[in-house]
Amino acid sequence: MSSQLFRGHRTIALGVACALALPLAAQAQDSTHEQQLEQRVDQLQQQLDELKQVVQEQKAAAATAAKAAPQNVAAAPAKPVFTSAPGVSVALHGFISATAFSQDKSFYFGNGQFAEFPLPGSSGRLSGVDVRNTRFWLDFSGAKFAGDWTGGGRIEMDFFGGFNGTGPFSQQQATPRLRQAYMDLDNADTGTKIRLGQQWELMFPIDNGPSSLSHIAFPLGFGTGMVGWRFPGVVVMQDLNHGSAGPQWRLDLGAFEGSWNGPGDNVNYLTAGSTGFRPQLEARLHVQDGKTWLAYIAAHYSQVDLRGVGATVVAPIKDKVESVGYEVGGQWKPGAFTLKGLVYRGKGLGEIFGDLVQFGDIQDTGGYAQVGYSFTPHWSANLFYGMSKPDQHDVIAWLGHGSVGRLESRQSALQLQYASGAYDLGIEWMHAKLDSTSNGVDRKSTSGNQVSVSALYHF
Repeated sequence: MSSQLFRGHRTIALGVACALALPLAAQAQDSTHEQQLEQRVDQLQQQLDELKQVVQEQKAAAATAAKAAPQNVAAAPAKPVFTSAPGVSVALHGFISATAFSQDKSFYFGNGQFAEFPLPGSSGRLSGVDVRNTRFWLDFSGAKFAGDWTGGGRIEMDFFGGFNGTGPFSQQQATPRLRQAYMDLDNADTGTKIRLGQQWELMFPIDNGPSSLSHIAFPLGFGTGMVGWRFPGVVVMQDLNHGSAGPQWRLDLGAFEGSWNGPGDNVNYLTAGSTGFRPQLEARLHVQDGKTWLAYIAAHYSQVDLRGVGATVVAPIKDKVESVGYEVGGQWKPGAFTLKGLVYRGKGLGEIFGDLVQFGDIQDTGGYAQVGYSFTPHWSANLFYGMSKPDQHDVIAWLGHGSVGRLESRQSALQLQYASGAYDLGIEWMHAKLDSTSNGVDRKSTSGNQVSVSALYHF
């Protein structure tokens, strides 16, 4: 009897203990579950922060690409970025270009998408299809530097590096060409940017270049109304009213590698432009009010020793040439119109595509204007005119010493364009006229026409 009673009490005790333990077990289970939830929330928060960083880097890369994209084509759409190093995002952009053309003269610097002004003495109609404007670039962003400084950069290439030989299939094997390769150091707090590497010098109208679907790498008016080229160098860009409302002012100061057409090896740093490392010094004051208008003034200076490296060459006419230039340009978009243009004046500007690409102490005056009108969001038309008129006495004086006798050039163009999404289609007629002399006495006027149909796909 007592044994049964003991077993009964034990059963009751065990039941009570279990009843008391259930809340404790549930509480322990709840605590574990809460910890798991907290860990999951932390993971989700970390993933969200990483996603925000990727989105911010993508926006920064897209903004950089849009700002630096050539003005004669639409800015490339934002694309997913990939990572090359921790915290560094890389965006691939570019466009595929194809132009079918017909022309009644051969042109300098070449035919098709390369054409600028007609070649004296040429004859015969020619036609073809040119794809050398095709271009791609990589934009880098997100790199960290000291303090508040961040980094980035660009590598940009197209296919105007010549052809692969001279055989029957060479024309279909265009050679890639490095256009730009630079790194940026950017301080968003102070509005300061430092750009190191090969880039456009400051006389080139990077913000208001002529619009064209046929002439992109070598724009309309290049050498006939507009000057500029790409050189290794350093540019410091400083916002003058950083963070304030209204028009934004910026001062750019640059120093670039010296350049000239000999004497010496033009591809081995032995030209007159390299003598004593005399850099091209430039400055530009730029003001812009959103997308409505912009204006700038730029100046250029360098000194060239025509005796070459080591002073081993007898200098033609004079030992040294000073290259000096001034430029004023801008763009305005009133309603459906787009007005853009510039004027420049200087001497010895052959090193930056001036003086009708002739080298010497030659005075030059030129400029261009383009009027565009958008009929609809898809259809637009552009009318262009450019001219360059070097001093004839200077051109003749330097014949055979860097001058080839180009006296004056005029170029006009009419375009009709259709844009939809990532595609642009257009038809263009270009007329160019060049006055020249071969001996300083005779005068010859050469006219040429080119009709082209172009298609462009942005990526």
